[in-house]
Amino acid sequence: MPRSSAATLRTAIVALLLTALRLSAHHAFAAEYDENKRVIVSGTVTRFDWINPHAWLHVEGKDATGKPVTWKFELGSPGGLVHRGFARNAVKVGDHVTVDAYRAKDGSNIANMRTVTLPDGRQLFGGFATTPGAPK
Repeated sequence: MPRSSAATLRTAIVALLLTALRLSAHHAFAAEYDENKRVIVSGTVTRFDWINPHAWLHVEGKDATGKPVTWKFELGSPGGLVHRGFARNAVKVGDHVTVDAYRAKDGSNIANMRTVTLPDGRQLFGGFATTPGAPK
């Protein structure tokens, strides 16, 4: 193989490996969330962002002292959510919901959603494909 072709091939392989590492890190549940720190938050939806690469649900609940606290829940991608029966309009601002999630490792009020229970009692899975308990 000519020298320039070998160098081009090596460069392409390195680029592919770096891309694969970035993608796996981006979607790694364990990198950001602690599966041993489940949180259940009941409250009012204040915002729902149906965006790529992941949707976000903002819920205002109360802490242990009754003080209002806002939680941000990361969901899977819109395409993945639709595949599992989640619709863009399933959650609306003002809805009272209960979210079961895995808290961020940094202790902030950010979590990876496992399920959301809607006002009508329906429960939808909202996590990543790598979220513990994800439907197959």
